[in-house]
This record gives sequence, structure tokens and C-alpha cells, in this order.
Amino acid sequence: MKKNVLIIGAGGVAQVVAHKCAQNNDVLGDIHIASRTLAKCQRMVESVREKKSLKVAGTIEAHELDAFDVAATKALIDKTGAKIVINVGSAFLNMSVMTACIETGAAYIDTAIHEDPGKVCETPPWYANYEWKRREEAEKAGTTVILGAGFDPGVVNAYARLAVDDYFDRVDEIDIIDINAGSHGRYFATNFDPEINFREFTGRVWTWQDSKWVENKMFEVRKDWDLPVVGKSQSYLTGHDEIHSISQNLGIPNVRFWMGFGDHYINVFTVLNSLGLLSEKPVTTAEGLEVVPLKVVKAVLPDPASLAPDYTGKTCIGDLVKGVKDGKPREVFIYNVADHKQAYEEVGSQGISYTAGVPAVAAAMLVATGEWDVKKMANVEELPPRPFLAVLDRIGLPTRVREGERDERLDFGHAQAAGKVMEASQA
Repeated sequence: MKKNVLIIGAGGVAQVVAHKCAQNNDVLGDIHIASRTLAKCQRMVESVREKKSLKVAGTIEAHELDAFDVAATKALIDKTGAKIVINVGSAFLNMSVMTACIETGAAYIDTAIHEDPGKVCETPPWYANYEWKRREEAEKAGTTVILGAGFDPGVVNAYARLAVDDYFDRVDEIDIIDINAGSHGRYFATNFDPEINFREFTGRVWTWQDSKWVENKMFEVRKDWDLPVVGKSQSYLTGHDEIHSISQNLGIPNVRFWMGFGDHYINVFTVLNSLGLLSEKPVTTAEGLEVVPLKVVKAVLPDPASLAPDYTGKTCIGDLVKGVKDGKPREVFIYNVADHKQAYEEVGSQGISYTAGVPAVAAAMLVATGEWDVKKMANVEELPPRPFLAVLDRIGLPTRVREGERDERLDFGHAQAAGKVMEASQA
């Protein structure tokens, strides 16, 4: 049984994680929030208290931390007694925070693959470049390390495993589709850290097709979908973390990722990129100042967390899975729809942050109760999907399945899960 959570990060996703941990603090125990900017963490604590999110009376505290400093992170883990660390800070922090967790024994959970600040759009195999090199170390230490427990990666990985386990005898292809049909009302903004957002799209696009890596240009391959709730939506083939782990861990020959982009986003992105304003390489101004163009663009764009109050519309994210069942072709779409306005009213963040943050808390709850406390490194598709999806269903992200004319919400039955939560809250 693990209790007490340290949340690293102070952006929109961390805001969701803080509220959701508070709503389930009977299971998760004390809550600590840490980042370089103490004031941001303190505002999250105030938000949790204002919304009365704490399920039971308990501790929620803010801390200042440079999470690149492994020794400082280890000291904070020890000081707070945190047994679970949810890393929703910059993807640049992953390996530092993971090291602190392995060395202290605290369980580690993140929502995105590690990135090296000096490298943009690294070529596959992504997880094998950094995280998977430390599998043996994590297992030897007996430390639970759960990689990519956001929505994509994360929930879509669980959908893939669910499809393999329950819907197909053989899966031939998975198209992961991420559509944000919402509107934030700004001329131009990104839904999460602009620096990370742009770095994803300035290089080549890699997907797994016919059991090999295939390379394309960004915005080269377009596909339109007719999806539940959000309707007809355009998307573009994009590289993404979970393509690597799902294809390798589940042995699926075709895994692609499609992200929705409007024409306006593409036009602005193209201009910025063409002018060199998305470069991570320093340049020197006429005044002798050295600046990084990408960081300047990040500084002038709206803070993604500031978009939440005015955000309207919905997201639709899911796996379109094709394969064979009982000798016949089969196709199912396993998905979730989230509402920006409802997310803001509940936790003060927009829907993109909500879909990324809630799964990390669900994973933490399963670590706390022992179901996912595997004492080794694992991607989400390597873990039992139904307990995860059942917790998500209960705390705000229900799963639906569309097959032909049928479209229904999956019923996971919460009796067993409720029993585990009750046992944990009483421990």
C-alpha cells in the first residue's frame, strides 16, 4: 500500500492532477505540489481549497523545486514521505525525476516521453533512446515506473490492449485519432507548453507501417474522419510516443497517429517555422543579445493554462482498431469525449489538460491499491487495462465503443473497484 503523492509541475495538467488527487485523497493521502515557481504551486493549493476538492481532511502543500536537481528531488521525496511521484512537468525533466524515484523507491508516473533539450524530433525507437535503457535498473531497485500514463500516450495504450484482449483474435492496424473540436477564442495559442508542442512538429513524421518505420513530412498526409460528437474532422499523420511502445509491446504491424489541425494553425505554424522562429538554436541580435527563437515565441504566446476560462467545445480521442475475430474482419472505435467547459468548471483547466491529467491520477490510485504497483518499468499497454479504465470511468473519463451502428458506454461494474478503494482509504 503506497500513500502520499508528490506532483511535479505547475501547468494546466498539474492543476488537473492536484484537484483529482484531492478528490481521491482518501486513497492517495497527503498531496504535495512542486515546481521552480512556488507561487504557481501555491495558487493550485488555493484553487483546491476554494473548490473544496479534498474528499477528506488532509494535507496539501506547495514547494519550490528545481527538478533537474536529483539530490533536491530526492530530499523533497524524503521530506514529504511521498511514495508516488506524478511527473507532469516539462518532458525535459523525466530522466532526472525518474532517477530520484529509483534511488528513493517512490513510484514514478509520467505522461509523455523524455526529451533532450538539445535534440528535436529524435528518430525512433523513442522509448528505447532513454527510458527503456533503465528497465533493468528499475526492476533491480523494485521501483514501479509507469511510462506515458496520460491520454495519448496512456489511455489510448489501454484501449489498444483492451482491443487485443477482448475484441480481436488478431489486430492488424490501429489508427490513434486525436481531435480537439474546441475553441479558445485567441488568435493563436497552443494547448500545452508551446516549446514541447512545436518541437513535435518541426521535424519528420515517423509511423509504424508493415512492421517498419515509415518517414513522412509534417502535414504531408491528411485524412478526414467522421467521429462521434465532434463530427467530420481533418487530421494529419504525426509521430507520437505510443506508436513505438504499442507496436513493440503488442506486436501490431501497423500503428499510426493522427492529430487534428485547423488550417489557421497550419498557416501560422508554417510561417513561424519558415522564418526560423521555431528553432531551438541560439541566435545573436544586432544588440548582441543571444536568444533562442523558440523560447521567444513561447514567451509571447498565451500561457496554455490561461485558455481555460473561455474554452468551449469538445475533444474526441480514441483508437480505430481493425483486425480479425472468429475468422471475420472486424473494426471498432474505442474512444472518449471530453468537454472543455465542464473541465474548467470542475478543476479550473481546459479539456486537453483534463484528458492528460486524470489518467495519471487513475494510475496513481492503482499503484496505491497495489493493482499497478508492479515494481518494475512498464508502459500502460503492458498493464491490465480494465482496472484503469474502470477508475477513469468513475473519476471523469468514460470509455465508449462504436462498432457499426452500435455506440455504447462500456460498463466496467464498479463493485470490485469500489471495494479496493474502500480498503485503501481505511488502510
